[in-house]
Amino acid sequence: MSDHSNLRIASQVIHAGQHAEPVTGAVMPPIFTSTTYAQESPGVHKGFEYSRSHNPTRYALERMIACLEGSNISEDTDASCGGFAFASGLAAMATALELIDAGSHIISMDDIYGGSNRLLQKVRQRTQNLDIDFVDLTDESKLRSAMRPDTAMLWVETPTNPTLKIVDIARVAQIAHEVNPKCLVVVDNTFCSPVNQRPLEHGADIVMHSSTKYVNGHSDVVGGILVTGKPELAERIRFLQNAIGSVMGPFDSYLTLRGLKTLDVRIRRHNASALRIAKHLEASELVDRVVYPGLESHPQHSVYKKQMEATGGGGTGMITFFIKGGLEPAKAFLETVSIFTLAESLGGIESLIEHPAIMTHASVPPEQRAVLGIDDALIRLSVGIEDCDDLIADVDRALEAASAKMGAMAG
Repeated sequence: MSDHSNLRIASQVIHAGQHAEPVTGAVMPPIFTSTTYAQESPGVHKGFEYSRSHNPTRYALERMIACLEGSNISEDTDASCGGFAFASGLAAMATALELIDAGSHIISMDDIYGGSNRLLQKVRQRTQNLDIDFVDLTDESKLRSAMRPDTAMLWVETPTNPTLKIVDIARVAQIAHEVNPKCLVVVDNTFCSPVNQRPLEHGADIVMHSSTKYVNGHSDVVGGILVTGKPELAERIRFLQNAIGSVMGPFDSYLTLRGLKTLDVRIRRHNASALRIAKHLEASELVDRVVYPGLESHPQHSVYKKQMEATGGGGTGMITFFIKGGLEPAKAFLETVSIFTLAESLGGIESLIEHPAIMTHASVPPEQRAVLGIDDALIRLSVGIEDCDDLIADVDRALEAASAKMGAMAG
């Protein structure tokens, strides 16, 4: 395998961590479905024993995402260069949590994906006895107040889901490591992808992805990723990946790698269209507030400019906005769009729209949603790669329907 670390990311998404299949010279890795591998003598083999532990197709994906996220671990040191693929994003998160002991103190960003919140509060607080503090990590003073010398993990999501807060990764990592050098700083990079943000470069110990989203990009494969640039940590994750066994299968690995190779061109289109639509919504009299990192009105816009790549636009294809009038106008908007599909998930080539309070974040306790500002007026857009003029026309039709609903309510 050639060293492609000096290439720009648009080239890396094609070549990083890849090499031709040695038997046939195939330029794309075959789908190795075998569950087991022949051994010449007990314990003497070609590096593959059992497919839960080792799979060539999964390794190809894992090496690619590890290289894109900036891991410098060589293939000679670790077979997948510090990248690990799982059956889902939550499977990746669940495995990361096994890096810390039962009873450990963990600090989590307050505004995180509803499924992540559910795993922490409704599963691991009980089964792992975790002591969890949910903290607004955009406020440095709140992190300093919450950090303890025994804090084992800092769970960061940035931009957050769904309110798109941006956490200064370098700053929170510095604070956490100052208080406890052994504290693991994990960053959920799902909303950005490595094209827009590379947390390892800012001091994170581990990067996590729901690869279901931008990494795969075609809404047809569920998966999760962990990446580290630290060999000792990679060894620990590899043990847990094998011991727990929630690995990504070979066919899903192949499809995810296939999607990943178009990541740069997809992200450029997502970002450019999202920035246009965010500005369009911000100019509407029917919209109370728009939250988008690329807008100067975003509270952490300065952090965005320092930390994220505005590849083609404003750093992500995700937009959150608050429509005037509350739930009924919001429902009218959601029921009227025709190009945007009302569905959960995000990051695919098709545009999606959803209502977090009822859909993706319904499992978050109502009182916590209220504190976070996830109310009935909040609508989340995942901007796809369709023609942006068509998307804006779709938004305008939905705004007209919301306006009519507000008029009917007033009458």
